[in-house]
Amino acid sequence: MHWAPGRGGAPKTQQNQERRARLHIVPHLGELPLRSITAAELRAYTAKLEATVSSVDYRRGILSELSSILEAAVDDKRLARNPMHAKSVRWPKAPKERREAWSLETALRVRDVISPRNRISVVLGLGCGLRQGEVFGLSPEDIDYARGVLHVRRQVQAVNGRLYFALPKGAKTRIVDMPSSVAEDLKRHVEAFPPVEVELPWGKPEADGQRRKFSLLLTTRFGNAIAVNTWNTYTWKPALAKAGIIPPRSNGAKKWQWEAAPKDGFHVLRHTYASIMLEAGESVVTLARWLGHSSPAVTLGYYAHFMPEAGSKGRTAIDGLLGRKGDERASRNSPDSPQG
Repeated sequence: MHWAPGRGGAPKTQQNQERRARLHIVPHLGELPLRSITAAELRAYTAKLEATVSSVDYRRGILSELSSILEAAVDDKRLARNPMHAKSVRWPKAPKERREAWSLETALRVRDVISPRNRISVVLGLGCGLRQGEVFGLSPEDIDYARGVLHVRRQVQAVNGRLYFALPKGAKTRIVDMPSSVAEDLKRHVEAFPPVEVELPWGKPEADGQRRKFSLLLTTRFGNAIAVNTWNTYTWKPALAKAGIIPPRSNGAKKWQWEAAPKDGFHVLRHTYASIMLEAGESVVTLARWLGHSSPAVTLGYYAHFMPEAGSKGRTAIDGLLGRKGDERASRNSPDSPQG
């Protein structure tokens, strides 16, 4: 049980922690007594990870999970110190997290080829920057047409195939600007596909005693909440293929057998939204609030490359100030002048 120390947190986070331990830690270190997990063992382990796990972010997540496990063992007096803190155990350097966006043409092409029922999901991702689970958890009650905003109050999550409602990422609700074009699309969607009341556990998939009902804008044809993995396979991937972003299924492939497209998941719509906002000159502070980031620094770290004109406005302002009456100012403040 020392490989799974009791910890709280969101169910999805706990599931990811369990997966990292089960797939990447226990198979390599699980046979060793805790006291045998030395810096030498960890140096060999990190080298093995580097050879087998290509994603630097994922490798860092695995090592972070391992360090947490060993830190819990220190707290429980089963280890004297955490060997992950040894200077010779080198973590992979965190990459600069650069987010990539689609062109607007590509995003609109996906919007137009996806099934009519699901068109609104692309509109909300592209037009308001909502995360996928937030789109699936949106209710008509969250739409304020008068003020032109959306209230992002919940998301639909899944753990081991069991769906539940939860607060948005970071347990933070937020208010997002709603362009009039998005509002019109929402009205048309509600008319064509009336919202359906759905009841799910709140907070945890097994929280049967804390179930809540919400009228959802987007459901399955049978009136159920949408499971992300199923939707990605049977709705999103076919749309990507129709739009020419991924190849069609090969002959003889099953309905769920699509080419992997890690950079073309639903989240790319959120990156595209951010790119459009920043290229239009929207404030980073405002965009961070709409996206639900913890600080504008996070937004800037992700999306600074979408600001190709950064610095030019300031340069233009200085040129405008210093360029006016330049000769007059130069003469008045020249070294030869009394004011020099």
